[in-house]
Parts: sequence; structure tokens; C-alpha cells
Amino acid sequence: MTGPARTLRSRWLGRVGYDEALALQRAIHTCSDDDYLLLLEHPHTYTLGTRADPAHVLVDPASVGAQLVVTDRGGDVTYHGPGQLVGYPVGALATSPAGMRDVVAHVRRIEAALIEVLAGFDIVGVRVEGRSGVWVHRGRGHAAPGDAQPAAVAKIAAIGVRVARGRTMHGFALNVDCDLTMFDHIVPCGISDAGVTSMAEVLGAAPEMSVVVEAVIRAWTRAACHLAVEAAGVAPVRVDDGEGVGEGRRPGWLKVTADLGPEYRELKRLVHDQGLHTVCEEAGCPNIYECWSQRTATFMILGDRCTRACGFCLVDTRKPSPIDPDEPRRVAEAVAILGLEHAVITSVARDDVADGGAAGFAATIRAVRDGNPHTTIEVLIPDCKGDASALATIFDARPDVLNHNLETVARLQRRARPSAGYARSLAVLARSKAAGLVTKSGIILGLGEELDEVRMAINDLRAVGVDVLTLGQYLRPSPDHLPVARWVTPAEFDELGAFARGLGFAHVESGPLVRSSYHARAGADAALGVSA
Repeated sequence: MTGPARTLRSRWLGRVGYDEALALQRAIHTCSDDDYLLLLEHPHTYTLGTRADPAHVLVDPASVGAQLVVTDRGGDVTYHGPGQLVGYPVGALATSPAGMRDVVAHVRRIEAALIEVLAGFDIVGVRVEGRSGVWVHRGRGHAAPGDAQPAAVAKIAAIGVRVARGRTMHGFALNVDCDLTMFDHIVPCGISDAGVTSMAEVLGAAPEMSVVVEAVIRAWTRAACHLAVEAAGVAPVRVDDGEGVGEGRRPGWLKVTADLGPEYRELKRLVHDQGLHTVCEEAGCPNIYECWSQRTATFMILGDRCTRACGFCLVDTRKPSPIDPDEPRRVAEAVAILGLEHAVITSVARDDVADGGAAGFAATIRAVRDGNPHTTIEVLIPDCKGDASALATIFDARPDVLNHNLETVARLQRRARPSAGYARSLAVLARSKAAGLVTKSGIILGLGEELDEVRMAINDLRAVGVDVLTLGQYLRPSPDHLPVARWVTPAEFDELGAFARGLGFAHVESGPLVRSSYHARAGADAALGVSA
């Protein structure tokens, strides 16, 4: 028997590095009670399970363009790579009729789902006694229905799982149309007397990955007895921008009154005198008058030129200047002059430097903290290309709040920010949470997303442990940027905010003019447990 039927949150994530996918799995496993099915491809990777014999790796992985990862799933060595569909069911483990958690039953469910998928392509998959995974006759699509262990079979799907606290991790790798020669460099799953095949080899032609993904979602939904499935995924190609709603007809709720009072003018003078940059100015934030009149600003470090060209962002994308080593001191001095109780620090993306600018963030955090010991520090960071060491440099500096924006829903990621990624951003946030930091993220609306997609993205942020959430309207900064697909109403923002609060976020800001740093101190105080 199983527990109560639940909704399956299925996510097609595209190409994802193994370490990033593992961080994402671990966060969902730890922070969420939901059932997820993460579907993706990996770059060329060999993984060693908990019972692996290192001698089963026959070459230096780097010599064949692969990495080697020691991981915590069961089993021996296996290969992951492009053209292979990897599935990670993360969720509650099924129980036996006696009420016991049943790992074997979980593996059998995975096998049954994959056998069902293969049958839909006229491929007969079978189990082999004493060997996990799914097997088929190499080079042909049919076998006798009663042939439970045919003499000449090849493995088409490997399975390796881990169970902790009654929840599952890891899963399966189905060979759709991958480079089978990569298996020649290992003893796959520690089995030396059987071959490996793929759906493409059996069929004589490669099936569409998207069709296989859909088949897997259907089969796993049935096998795991889910009543419903909530599916989202990154789009394989750029979608048509369309004409949008037009920039000359902003609704009344987006009107901003300029307040050029003494506080605003003083902060503007200070920023310019110190040779600093603020995202308030560089990104054309509509809240600049309100925030600056309250002596609140978001400092932008590492220069004012970004190495990426996101479709929604106004920041300059010309070749960046060298990073200024004196910048951390000047930011700390400005924080002191302003008497800030909460300082927000962000940056352009600096893919031109090895650590993505992580050392600059760490230096600025330390400088602000040394000069302003009572100031809480929030950083809004880029993804540092997912580099775990670079991210750890920032985490080790211990900002009070670590913010990294998801920006938009899964389907629109490649359109809005082609140099970033949905899974990568979730992995950055997952790693931040695992490092023990208060974690924050934000989504901009009006790029063409559906509200159900926004709810899915909000669910995903909460599933990896995000504490603070911001939701705001996209405003097109120039005719060269993505058009506004529609104006999201205040009532819709209120509904989404209520939905997010119901998931347990410590603080939510949701409204047309909300930006990442809007009411940042209130969000930090709520997440840090500071009384008003």
C-alpha cells in the first residue's frame, strides 16, 4: 500500500551539471514534503555509487571529456551524458502492506514505469533476476512476453537510489540516444558480462526526447499512484516575443511620484562623490525616490558593466572595466555615513573573471561588517556560473541574507536570461540554504508567464528552502528589451502573495512596483526573527 495520493511536481530542467542537480535534490529532500520528479540531461559524467569499485573506471575520465563524481546513491559506477534521460523522483517512500518503508518496492516501481515507457515505443523491456535496472534485446524491439530473462539482453536503463528519513533521492538513467561508446570506459554498474544499449539503437532511429519525457511523466504518475501531475519545464527554443501591451499605456497603479527632497539629493551626492554605483540608478528602479528619501540604497559592486545580456535588464553590457580593489572600502564608508541598519549589495555579472566576482563580494561583506558591526548585510548575487567554490567564498563571508533571483518561470528562462538557468538558480539557492544562510529570491511578472506557472515557480523556491520572496511587475527599460506581455493587476499580486505566505515563506513582498530590495530590511528582520 502507499500513503495518501499526492500531486506530482514534475520538472523538465534541460542540461544540468551533476553537482547542481544533486544540490537541488538534497534541498528538496530536506526542505520539502512534496513529491518531485526532476527530469534532465547531464554533461558527460561518471558517478561512483556507495558500493562502487574504483577499478571499474577504466580510463582517466578527463581524457574522454567527462568528470568523475563520488555520490551517495546505491550501486556501482555508471555513466550520464547528453541524450540520456535522467530522472530523480524525490519524495515519500512507499510503504509495504505491513506499514514498513519498502526500498525494493520503490526500485520495482521505477522499473515498471520504464518498462511501460519502452512499451509505448514498441520496445519490450524486462527485469533480470538479481540485477536492477531495465533490460532489452539488443538491436530489435520484440521478445517473447514470457521471456523474463532472455539470454541476449543489454541494459537500457540503470537505477540507483538513496533513502533517508523516509524520502527518496536519485533514480534512473534511461538511454534514449546517448553516445554508447562512453560506456566502454567503465564496467557499467559493475557488470562485465552484459552490454548496454539505447532506444535509438533498438529502434534504428532516435525518438524525440520531449516525447520520451512526456511518456515518463505519465508512467511515473501511474506507478507512484499520484492523483494529479503539475508539470513545468524549460522551453527548448526561444519563444516569439510578440508585440506586448505597448509602453504608452501603463495603468494607473504603476504611476510613481518623484520625490526630489533633501534626503534624495544627499544620497545622490554621496553615491557620486564616493564613485559608487547603485542598481537603483543603473537598472532604472521605479522605487528610487521612495527608497532614497528613506536613506536606503542598493550598492552595485564590481563595476557598472555586465557580461550578460538578459532580456529584461537595463544595465550596460559593454566590455567591463577591471575590478576596483578599493571599492569595498568605499561601500563600507558610504554605509557608515548613511548610518544604514541594513545594507543591500548587488553586482553585475562578471563572467570574465574566474570566480565570477565572488572574492569582491566577500571583501565587501567583510569591509562593511568591520566598519559597521551593527548593520545587517544582504547580498543579491549572480550565479557565478554555478561554481561551488566561488559560491562558497560568498557563503563563508556570512552575509545575513543571501538573495539570488529566479527572475521568471521555467518555460521563459532561455528567452529572458539565456546565459543563466532555472535549475542553476535553484541550485544556488539550495546551496545557500545548506550553508545555513537566510535565503531570498524574486520573480518578475509580465513576460508572458501564466499564473499557474508562477505558482509552480513559487513552490519550487519554497521547496529548496527560500525564506523571503519578492514578486513585481516587469517594466520594459527600452525598445530593445523584451516587451511587456501584460500588466498584472494588484489583485493578482495580492492573490500570489497570499499563496506564497500559505507555503510558509517568512516574508513576502508582492505588488506591481516591488523590486528585489524593496522593504529589504523588513524581509530580513522577519526571516532573522528580529522584532519590529
